[in-house]
Amino acid sequence: MVTVLFFARIREQLGIDRLSLILPQEPMTVSRLKQHIVDIHNPDWSDILMADNVIKAVNQEVVDDNHSLKEGDEIAFFPPVTGG
Repeated sequence: MVTVLFFARIREQLGIDRLSLILPQEPMTVSRLKQHIVDIHNPDWSDILMADNVIKAVNQEVVDDNHSLKEGDEIAFFPPVTGG
């Protein structure tokens, strides 16, 4: 099982702050996990999770979509960081 966390604007748009999921297949990547989440929860989530500027972290380390996942991982999705 993995824990998926959603932060800030992404949490607000999805209306959920976390999911606990069993990985459906091995090897699983962040990209495949995003598609799996969209498939099982809501097709409308695709635009939010698949956006190029979404920041992904696994076990509190920023990763890209090709990062491999394993049981027990914590995956987090953040909107892009802005500042001024």
